[in-house]
Amino acid sequence: MGDALPAADLDADFLFTELDSLGIATILYVLSQEYDILLDAEDVTPRNFKNLASITEMVRRKLSLEMKIRRHAQTCPDKTAVICGVRTMSYAALWEAIERRADSLAAEGLAAGRPYVFRASQDEDFLVTYCAVHLLGAVAVPLEHSVPEDAFLRIREEVEAAPLAADTADVLYTTGTTGKSKGVMLSRSALLAWTDNFISDLHFSPDLLFIVSGPLNHIASLSKIQPTLAVGATLCILDGLKDINAFFKVFDLPYKKFATFMVPASLRLMMQFSYERLHALAEKIDFIETGAAPITQTDMRRLAEALPCSRLYNTYGGTEIGCVCTYDFNDGKYMEGCVGRPMKNASVEVTADGNVIVSGSTIMSGYVADEEGTRQVLRDGKIYGADLGYVDEEGMLHLTGRSGDVINVGGFKVNPVEVENAAASWPGLKDCVCIPAVHPVIGTVLKLLVVLEEGTPLDKHALAAHIKSALEAYKVPVYYEQVDSIKRTYNGKLDRKAYLTQPK
Repeated sequence: MGDALPAADLDADFLFTELDSLGIATILYVLSQEYDILLDAEDVTPRNFKNLASITEMVRRKLSLEMKIRRHAQTCPDKTAVICGVRTMSYAALWEAIERRADSLAAEGLAAGRPYVFRASQDEDFLVTYCAVHLLGAVAVPLEHSVPEDAFLRIREEVEAAPLAADTADVLYTTGTTGKSKGVMLSRSALLAWTDNFISDLHFSPDLLFIVSGPLNHIASLSKIQPTLAVGATLCILDGLKDINAFFKVFDLPYKKFATFMVPASLRLMMQFSYERLHALAEKIDFIETGAAPITQTDMRRLAEALPCSRLYNTYGGTEIGCVCTYDFNDGKYMEGCVGRPMKNASVEVTADGNVIVSGSTIMSGYVADEEGTRQVLRDGKIYGADLGYVDEEGMLHLTGRSGDVINVGGFKVNPVEVENAAASWPGLKDCVCIPAVHPVIGTVLKLLVVLEEGTPLDKHALAAHIKSALEAYKVPVYYEQVDSIKRTYNGKLDRKAYLTQPK
């Protein structure tokens, strides 16, 4: 033991007292290789090498999306980072724009820890602002582009006055379809965990082009921006799916692997009106992810037939919980309601009465200016939400509905999603929603609002018989009404709250 090296004093005020230049260079190299981050001579400062905690914090900062973009700007500067219409932006150009915007925001007074409320544009400028805010250590609060001015000012006043949780990176406002819109605080650690989950479980790769068509301020899009740019892939931003030709035109770009996220309603429309065009892209589409609403077994099967070699993910996630589980339903089973096993940074448990509880590093820190609301949902590091489900013998989570959506019919509890899924396979039905209605004699009953293909008559008896062939009699709607469209939120969820506030 006499030849052993002296132990380093890890509690010293400054590890430089224990390390020579070769030791520091070795640490930088090992950390760079292990975490795929860019560490250079500029990082050798007393602040970063004071102790183990400071080294850990340095690595965590370098894992951020902004530092990943900086790294790509140095290692592959000319590679296309963003495509928006006819405009493209390389990683070098994107990083330069982020730095300029950060300087501009700092000149305006934005400082670390302070919130910055802004309207989300559907283009590369959103990415520049979003990343610049983070680069300053400030908190990004992106709102829907069309948010009214009074709502914008109310939210800005709320977040500027409220104490934000430590390490908050984003505050995302929910759509409010099941109640008042709430500001969800997400930490930098949660954003890193999102990114890690998607890269690991959906297999994002640098040669991928990912198409984002949803609002960039919403978790469904934000959670794809992070892994796409983190791995050095290319992001293509579309202004929604109003122009389906614009979506298909993206596949003319010189890339071999494409992926996208679509809510089930958009996938159904795609298959109804552009099935052959979708099928023709089978060799190019690496994967499609869906979520935010249930997808029917019929739609799963049809999409798998169109894209037999693609990975088709049904993902469970949300603003409060992040990305939690995913299931590749291109497995020949097409399990309706199945969202798969928990991702690497998430845990799921189900209570005896069927409520899904989520924990892990992806979950929110709490609601802005709403301590009571936070206590109701976030307890002991776990999110207690309204989702109902069960875990099967293979450890796969199956969602069966939401507690607030259940309709009590004569003492029987009916999940409207079951009814909607059963009706979805009826020929000529494009969309539907099951809602409660009042019968003058028997009280609460089910009513089905349907959107039919042009020229398809509403045969109420035939539709009722179709539903009855799949469900118990008490789950068969009493009333049926044809409508022009079904109310949905901008991210594709059924807007059940809107129907509950209307006469039935």
